[in-house]
Amino acid sequence: MIPRTLFTPEHETFRDSVRRFLEAEVQPHDERWQEQGYADKAVWKKAGENGFLCMSMPEEFGGSGADKLFSMVLMEEQARINNSSVGWGLHSEIVAPYLFNYGSDALKKKYLPKMASGEMIGAIAMSEPGAGSDLQSVKTSAVKKGDKYLINGSKTFITNGWNCDLVIVVAKTDPAKGAKGTSLIVVDTSMKGFSKGKRLKKMGLKGQDTAELFFDNVEVPAENLLGQENNGFIYLMQELPWERMQIAVGAIAKAEAAIEWTKTYVTERKVFGKPVASFQNTRFKLAELTTEAQVARVFVDRCIELAVDNRLDSTDAAMAKMVTSELQCRVVDECLQFFGGYGYTLDYPIAHAYIDARVQRIYGGTNEIMKEVISRSMGLGGKDA
Repeated sequence: MIPRTLFTPEHETFRDSVRRFLEAEVQPHDERWQEQGYADKAVWKKAGENGFLCMSMPEEFGGSGADKLFSMVLMEEQARINNSSVGWGLHSEIVAPYLFNYGSDALKKKYLPKMASGEMIGAIAMSEPGAGSDLQSVKTSAVKKGDKYLINGSKTFITNGWNCDLVIVVAKTDPAKGAKGTSLIVVDTSMKGFSKGKRLKKMGLKGQDTAELFFDNVEVPAENLLGQENNGFIYLMQELPWERMQIAVGAIAKAEAAIEWTKTYVTERKVFGKPVASFQNTRFKLAELTTEAQVARVFVDRCIELAVDNRLDSTDAAMAKMVTSELQCRVVDECLQFFGGYGYTLDYPIAHAYIDARVQRIYGGTNEIMKEVISRSMGLGGKDA
């Protein structure tokens, strides 16, 4: 195996502490969280107490000033134990960076320390009933009235939506301009007119709270605008590559975990008096999957290096998201087959991994959208593609 060169001894020491925390504070509760459809808020505060939230944020705003690799370690370890009940990645590496990169000092000081402590949980509201991957088609409006914005509309498929205390809303401030009339506005969920709809019941990721959000004349101070008015779509395009890389990080880590679970199972399980691992088909299939995972891992790690150095572009991120999510689905399907009937029961992690994997090809932009991004970078399709 090609050794990984991304991490320093400090990162690996941190990995050990993360692993111990997850095994003590997350794994024992995950089945219950899946049944109730969301994780307890208490685990967020425990994560904050241990410094696991918003690590890449500066110390003055409650973070550790750490590089993105520490967050990547947390994502990988969550994938290793097959946990998706706590949306720490989105909270720390999507919502917090939007606040830090585009928010005023007042907004940063008000919200980031509370996010780092786990006191407040963050979400970002992009998707709508009629606008998923096509962010240019959002209908939620934000109309300027003096020193406030009036927000009206609805959002769906919002990760952390049930537990969230603040949400970054993608809204149209100038509908006539299309994508160029989009803005990002921070809404505190305690504001009048904001409400949470039903908690969505999903095929997989059952412990991860996903909800509908509604905005009925929500009055938001104008200073809650992130960056400049009508520049929201630009900000989204700037941040989406890192979001898509987080999907890729989880996808390849879960594919690798599935292979490891399967290697252990086929070594112990016997068929016709022999270990399943002794059959050539088993060995060859796992050799193929391991090779594909290794190739994808090298590409993902290289993209992460570029992201840490602020040189990752949208095309490479789209490639990484597409290839790893496709690989993840294929790997868990092939691996589940080796478990036979047991692989179809929820007593084994491979079954959970199978049903959780499918959404990876959908959120963060469907893989069809990823192909559009890639093909356009090749000069194909034209401006109307």
